[in-house]
Amino acid sequence: MKRYEDLSPSLRCIMTPGPVEVDPRVLRAMSFPVLGQFDPEFTGIMNETMEMLRELFATGNQWAYPVDGTSRSGIEAVMVSLIAPGDRVLVPVYGRFGHLLHEIAERCGAEVHTIETGWGSVFEPGEIIAAMKRIRPDVVALVHGETSTGRVQPLAEIGQACREQDALLIVDAVATIGGIPVRTDAWKLDAVVGGTQKCLSVPAGMAPVTYNARAEAKLLKRKRVERGLRGGEVQPGEHSFVRSNYFDLSMLQDYWSPARLNHHTEMTSMLYALREGLRLVLEEGLEARYARHKLHEQALVAGLTAMGLALYGDPDCKLTVVTCVLIPEGIDGEAVRSLLLEHFGIEIASSFGPLKGLIWRIGTMGFSCRENNVLRLLGALEAALQRHGYPVACGRAVQAALDVYEAESG
Repeated sequence: MKRYEDLSPSLRCIMTPGPVEVDPRVLRAMSFPVLGQFDPEFTGIMNETMEMLRELFATGNQWAYPVDGTSRSGIEAVMVSLIAPGDRVLVPVYGRFGHLLHEIAERCGAEVHTIETGWGSVFEPGEIIAAMKRIRPDVVALVHGETSTGRVQPLAEIGQACREQDALLIVDAVATIGGIPVRTDAWKLDAVVGGTQKCLSVPAGMAPVTYNARAEAKLLKRKRVERGLRGGEVQPGEHSFVRSNYFDLSMLQDYWSPARLNHHTEMTSMLYALREGLRLVLEEGLEARYARHKLHEQALVAGLTAMGLALYGDPDCKLTVVTCVLIPEGIDGEAVRSLLLEHFGIEIASSFGPLKGLIWRIGTMGFSCRENNVLRLLGALEAALQRHGYPVACGRAVQAALDVYEAESG
């Protein structure tokens, strides 16, 4: 019989756009005893989690809770619940995850319209608003922070335009929540999806969502009570109800409401992790947290520039928590990544589609976003590049980053 060794994963410095290193206090919370899903102690934890999510999303929405599953589960839950077959959906695409929203909308049976701009840039709000006036969509689905290109899309004017045209605005804030401001109510966002494994520094496995009364009104029109739980309720027409059972927000909100109408068995240990992660975010303070992410980005960029590397994309729309670096000509980007991982225990990311092999993506997110990680990465990358024959001025990268940190502390 084959024998298996004790599980002992390597310690890594994870500087990717997700997942990132998990705060040890979150890991500790995951080890706590399991409670039953309807135990009053556990439902109290559920309620506290909802309260903290409202603060994180900057919203007064009644509904703010996690969908069980990775970030994509939250995106799919929101889209399958709010997009009915035949709805006109506008998806502005400026990277890989805009294409994902397009694909999911198609699977919902929508009439999908897209506009595209070059990777490495974003849309002027007026471009999206003009497309809305032309298409008259029922739903606009948009990525806030595009990790494939390291860009961030302004949202405030788009939210207002959606209200004026009576369209719902769905926003993928998986990469931005907890790292840069996401102002759900101020920007008039109807439904927002976050992620745990990026700036919240919680393992992948839950997708926080929030949505407002405009979105809920559409949900309730499509609501269909699960067959085994029905009384004599009248069910909606054959073509209007939400096609997914697991991802039906109208049933999930019943589960998270005081009624606690059974839908699934809650992921107890993951909810502990999310609650602790949210507690740590709010303990630090949202504005202080955003400033911390900005500081370490500035130090990283200063070091990369001092090393002679060029950044990718339009600097005016750079995403604070992801820095994209052009791989120097003649350098094997994957060989450098492998050297960093094997010899320094540091992981950075490559990219997708048209950017595959052209850029590295470096994340400064959550618990991974700290001074010793940035300095360690810069020193290691300098050594790796030198090892591969790229001319670097030794020591300048770390010194440039230290200058940023000393200026901040001074």
